[in-house]
Amino acid sequence: MKRACHFLRIAAMVLLALTGAPQSMAQTSGTFQAEVAPAAPDAALAAEMFGVPLPVMLVRSETPVPGWQVSAGDGTALGRIGSSWEIARSVGYSGRPIDMLVAVDTEARITASRLMRQSEPILTLGLTDADIVRFVEGFEGIDLRAPGESDAPQYISRATVSTAVIRDAILRTARTLALADGASGSGRIDRLTFEAHDWDALTRLGGVQSATMTMDEAARIFAATRNPPAPGDGPFLDLHVALLDPPEIGRNLLGALAYNGAMGDLPADRLALFVASRGLHSHRGLDWRKSGVFDRIAVIQNDNRFPVTDQGYLRIDELEIEGAPSFKERSLFRIGGNGFDPAQPFRVEVSAIRDTEAGPVTATIAVDYTLPERFLLPPPPRQVPLWEEMWQRKRPAIVGVAVMLTVLTAILFFQDTITKRPMLWRRLRLGFLAVTLVWLGWGVNAQLSVVQVVAFLQSLLTGFRWETFLVEPLIFMLWSFVALGLLFWGRGVFCGWLCPFGALQELTNQMAQKLGVKQIAVPHGLHQRLWVIKYTLFLAILALSFYSMKDALILAEVEPFKTAISMRMMRAWPFVAFVLVLLGAGLFIERFYCRYLCPLGAALAIPAKLKIFDWLRRRPQCGRECRLCEPKCTVGAIDPLGRINPNECVLCLRCQVIYNDPNTCPTLKRRARKTAA
Repeated sequence: MKRACHFLRIAAMVLLALTGAPQSMAQTSGTFQAEVAPAAPDAALAAEMFGVPLPVMLVRSETPVPGWQVSAGDGTALGRIGSSWEIARSVGYSGRPIDMLVAVDTEARITASRLMRQSEPILTLGLTDADIVRFVEGFEGIDLRAPGESDAPQYISRATVSTAVIRDAILRTARTLALADGASGSGRIDRLTFEAHDWDALTRLGGVQSATMTMDEAARIFAATRNPPAPGDGPFLDLHVALLDPPEIGRNLLGALAYNGAMGDLPADRLALFVASRGLHSHRGLDWRKSGVFDRIAVIQNDNRFPVTDQGYLRIDELEIEGAPSFKERSLFRIGGNGFDPAQPFRVEVSAIRDTEAGPVTATIAVDYTLPERFLLPPPPRQVPLWEEMWQRKRPAIVGVAVMLTVLTAILFFQDTITKRPMLWRRLRLGFLAVTLVWLGWGVNAQLSVVQVVAFLQSLLTGFRWETFLVEPLIFMLWSFVALGLLFWGRGVFCGWLCPFGALQELTNQMAQKLGVKQIAVPHGLHQRLWVIKYTLFLAILALSFYSMKDALILAEVEPFKTAISMRMMRAWPFVAFVLVLLGAGLFIERFYCRYLCPLGAALAIPAKLKIFDWLRRRPQCGRECRLCEPKCTVGAIDPLGRINPNECVLCLRCQVIYNDPNTCPTLKRRARKTAA
């Protein structure tokens, strides 16, 4: 792959030199994606995206997700802003980055999304930048906890792939930000639901969790200390822990008045931890009065220790909940920040230390606390990858294409049997072309294009990603089949059977011949010289793509596929007129466009040189004693000597019908006469 990319870079630079494109543009290929910096918001844009007045504070953070933490002037956390390019690596159909800034508040809602960079081919479809900007900004207010984001904009007709990539990038970035911020932590706590409970009920629900060390256990641990506790049935420490933030826990424990006061003074990035205990040992101790740190108690999550300080500490004298034990100490601590996630399990440890001659002995009483799902809001749903969503949505069409490809494979593998029956061949041929045009082209819009070839080559230079091409399942299936078919049969697998516009040309020419339209025979010398046009067009489009993808896509309008197939002639009159001229020429010269102008055919002819099988049979007499196949060839791929040019052959099998027809082929006629004699 590295050698291939190196070769393509060299080829691109040569093409750029031949076309006069600035050399500096070639430098944007190999390390393009690595050099593109993500868009960054300023304070004014951040205030606009969160709908608050200035001033706002932006703090760049790299963990757990790269982006910007945004706070109001009074320090209230607003949420996060992230770049879709930095987080989701959003690459468009053009193979270039698409970058949007996405703002998500602490309640997992998208407050705004802004388009910062795009290089998509949408402008060639009659859409404007304003259309795409409106699409991007349409995600404002989306609740990421809602199943499937049903209110999110879907796609823009005529730019389905590009807008699908944009949609996926915005939602994927937003979900990542939501999970990194409040949506995975304090933002997931249900702060609205309340139901009255007594102590026993709240304990059964898991709102309060506990651990106990008995006097007997403490006596065994501290047996060697100077003043070991006396054995007994009572608790050395009976420890109870609860997160007070869910009102169903905190309001039941403290009462409405005390709970509202405690929550009102709590900073947005902190949580309220309730710790109550009874027994010989104190969970608070006395040293905190000097140091400001409660050294006996620790909060641990994922091997990270979160200090418990006297900042915001509150001593609770009484509990309002009915049936609560008679505790010796009741405390409220502020915990959190620095990546603490209350939706994930954490541990509250209280230590007891006694001295011995050999050194201190420590006993630890720990409560492994997990906030039950009852007190949490549902997490943002897992996003199905865009390509996977597309494959699920287009399942019937995928099955249809698979059936078509299976039938075509059978036709090509058993071509000898089929071409011995001219009527069977003709019906299969015309029937398959009709399906290709009506269903594959106009129905499910699966027309391959030279734009896809250019996008693929660009992706090899700027960072190949399968997801970019898997977004369009039908196109991906066709290209996969065509790529394999190039090795077996050459370019004719697509051009002769799977191209809707090629099918349109051949079917209209067949009707013209039925109506008596006289066909024009192009002299072979002129015919060969006209081939140069399509190869030149392909190289020009490819070279121009390294200078300006937008300009390359405009030049790619030489392909009539978009107008005639994708948009079904619903386009401005110059485009429609161009298609009608090509089809008109095709009434007199069969497959006129395929022969001389198609850059996609030229692109396929180049790798078709690797074809490893020759399925088309010829005899020594072909081109010498008999030249019946030459004028019958759909695209003039047979020269006067009877040789078939694989670069031009569309695999229509007409020559094989003549080859196998004992009533047409002179060689077979002569053999039949000799046998009869």
